[in-house]
Amino acid sequence: MSRNYKEDQTNEVEALDSIYCGEMEILATEPHHKFQIPIATEEYSSEEPEKGLACKLVFTFTATYPDGAPVVEIEEPENFEDTFETRLLEHLQKTIEENLGMEMIFSLVSSAQEWLNERWDEHKFHQEELREQKLREIEEEERKKFEGTRVTVESFLTWKLEFEESTGIAAKREKNNVSKKQTGRELFMCDTTLNDSDIKFLLEAGENIENVKIDETLFQDIGELDLDDDDDEDWVPGADDDED
Repeated sequence: MSRNYKEDQTNEVEALDSIYCGEMEILATEPHHKFQIPIATEEYSSEEPEKGLACKLVFTFTATYPDGAPVVEIEEPENFEDTFETRLLEHLQKTIEENLGMEMIFSLVSSAQEWLNERWDEHKFHQEELREQKLREIEEEERKKFEGTRVTVESFLTWKLEFEESTGIAAKREKNNVSKKQTGRELFMCDTTLNDSDIKFLLEAGENIENVKIDETLFQDIGELDLDDDDDEDWVPGADDDED
């Protein structure tokens, strides 16, 4: 007994209309049934269409359906990537091949719905990876701000030399080093306390400064005194007397 395709198709459309009540839309009944069923991921809504994936699956029965494959089209895709339509149709084609000879529209809709959910999960996972990567980059930048440049002995010595030259510390230190290397004569000439030490001694002894006579000839050859750094730094007053 031959199969009554027309009757089988009508019965399936009526069953689908009760399953997808209010969502399924019949577009034509002649020469064959044509209808569309919307599918979408859970996050998708008309108020926030940028979230989730959605589309409408359009089915058209052929004369020998379900022994022959139905025609499947995708309309009004929302947030699909460039390859999603082709990939979804290829996915549905495999489901059709597995269900030839049986009413398959419900299986096709369920398979398409599952495929959309998987793609959206992948999208969310990818977005989360990007968010975490961006967060790590921000944290790394903040860490570098607080950490600064790692200091080594070489880099510190280089910085110290440049700093001292730029602030004049090096020149001042060099000047001080030079001033420290004075000869004995220079030290004697620079010590102003020696100028009035004897006079103070006399005044404290009760002598009148006007009665003090100074023999200027004693100081005529002072410039010829050798008071340089050759003096014995280890000489101790009275040491020679003890040896005698």
